[in-house]
Amino acid sequence: MLRIGMLTSGGDCQALNAAMRGVFKGVMNNAKEPVEFYGFEDGYKGMINSRFRLLTEDDFSNILTVGGTILGTSRTPFKEIHNPLPDGRDKVECMKQTYYKLQLDCLVMLGGNGSAKTANLLSEEGLNVITLPKTIDNDLWGTDMTFGFQSAVDIATRCIDEIHTTASSHGRVFIVEVMGHKVGWLPLNAGIAGGADIILLPEIPYDLDKIIDVIETRDRQGKRFTIMAVAEGAISKQDAQLSKKDYRKKLEKYTFPSVSYELADQITKKTGREVRVTILGHIQRGGTPVAYDRVFASRLGAEAARLILKKKYGVMVAYKNREMTTVPLAEVAGKLKYVDPNAEIIKEAKSIGISFGD
Repeated sequence: MLRIGMLTSGGDCQALNAAMRGVFKGVMNNAKEPVEFYGFEDGYKGMINSRFRLLTEDDFSNILTVGGTILGTSRTPFKEIHNPLPDGRDKVECMKQTYYKLQLDCLVMLGGNGSAKTANLLSEEGLNVITLPKTIDNDLWGTDMTFGFQSAVDIATRCIDEIHTTASSHGRVFIVEVMGHKVGWLPLNAGIAGGADIILLPEIPYDLDKIIDVIETRDRQGKRFTIMAVAEGAISKQDAQLSKKDYRKKLEKYTFPSVSYELADQITKKTGREVRVTILGHIQRGGTPVAYDRVFASRLGAEAARLILKKKYGVMVAYKNREMTTVPLAEVAGKLKYVDPNAEIIKEAKSIGISFGD
């Protein structure tokens, strides 16, 4: 008997169900022995509190196109993983006990960077673990692509598309805030696809005067509006020069809901222009996965199934140079894949007139 546990951890995204379906079908269609799949409810919390259910073929029927996750998810911050539960229990020991109680041969975890840290810890504790790269931010180190990213880009792009007509009608500056706290792949791609005039990323600190220069240049050219795609983690050159301590102190006194509102206030005061802010928020995580993500997540799941049957553990399934491969969990944990300010995509975007505020 082959027993496999599965959980989804961290923020949800499109194609989680498609990826789990790929794992299930890949194992069931190729295993030479009976198989049992157990799904843990609400991420690592389900494993900690031994909340699980036996998964059957019916659970994976008609979920290829469904967003979210049939298992539920939650955040279990790695920095708190060694903090005891309210009743004094050790979280890691609880997860190990659940794993051994179910006599699992492998745990499959679908999650992002923080979740990968916990997966690596469990691997170091002796559990057989395989992870799949999930995040709309596409910021997992070791893989060219994560599932959920293309769907989120598509949603954010459509939203920027819709903003164009109202921005042009009223002759306004519109700031569209896109998810991306530390890494800017999502606003970068959505900004280019949506025809944004200015894109601000966490990796490229911006100069307010450069942004205003773009807006005023467009005005002189008879272009009534400006569209800005701004990462939620965008930062000014002045703030980027602050120490972490001083920057935290500034944030403690911060009066704006987000950087976009601060930018809107600054632009209005310096130019007198009407500025409107649209926060896309969690809409970027929701809805039906696009075709790319359905295919990609299915491939990742199939590759995870192959690894399970080969008993190759302690790895993340990755996508490099258009091929499926693996990366040791120890190399993935704690690393992010940032946008290189000198990357070709940045140079190409600048060559077609997009400003990054630098």
